[in-house]
Amino acid sequence: MTFQPLLPFSGYPGWAFLSRTLEQQQTTFEQGSLVSRQVKNFSDNIASIKTAEQLVNDRQLLEVSLGAFGLEEDINSKAFIQQILESSTLDPTSLASRLSDKRYLEFTKAFGFGDFDVPRTQLSDFSNEITSKFLDKKFEIAVGDQDSNMRLALAADRDLDAVANRNISDTAKWFSMMGNAPLRQVFDTAFGMSSNFAALDLDKQLNVFQDRAQRDYGATTIEQFSDPALREKLIRNFLIRSEAQNFSAKASAGQTALTLLQSAGPRSFF
Repeated sequence: MTFQPLLPFSGYPGWAFLSRTLEQQQTTFEQGSLVSRQVKNFSDNIASIKTAEQLVNDRQLLEVSLGAFGLEEDINSKAFIQQILESSTLDPTSLASRLSDKRYLEFTKAFGFGDFDVPRTQLSDFSNEITSKFLDKKFEIAVGDQDSNMRLALAADRDLDAVANRNISDTAKWFSMMGNAPLRQVFDTAFGMSSNFAALDLDKQLNVFQDRAQRDYGATTIEQFSDPALREKLIRNFLIRSEAQNFSAKASAGQTALTLLQSAGPRSFF
């Protein structure tokens, strides 16, 4: 039987409860029979994989590999995934480098098929690296089955820390966040961005993000979110605004229904 995460509340109270119980809940989840079998199979067999073609032709290994980067929906796109994995992440014109969703670039870097003569699948600690990511993602999916905003909050807490601590320029960090779809959604909501904000020129978006970061969090840099307290504030704002948007949408739908009923007027049954 698969353990289902316990989420007795929605919004920020639910996040506070999940944060307090996260370690215990995740440990129980990882002990489930299906997840533990997937991890064991990957650990036992990934070292035999030396090419991208071999990986995409082993569905069980590919499932864990994609799942570790939140790309599990691409499980049937074998040709596309092989082409990405064979890209060189050192070449800015390669497919993996050009895709706006930077999860593909991180996925390709992790395996190294296009970058090295000997892929990273041959490293002794490679299976632990990937299965750790996979377990985190699977738990997030289980949480998301009950509350999609809570899944986004979990992903943001992890991914934002990684982005903030990368050894790249702050501008590159902002663009990295903008290319991570789940993380971008958290920022857009927490910063109160409109639905058409993403259609603006990228440099204009960057300027707006930096201005809002300065106003609400104290600095223009994304590096400031390496501070757990500021990440928590961002997540709190995201969840509070999400709840407000959901409430507003429900109220609007209710008002529309009431208006339609009133406009129909009284009906005679005689």
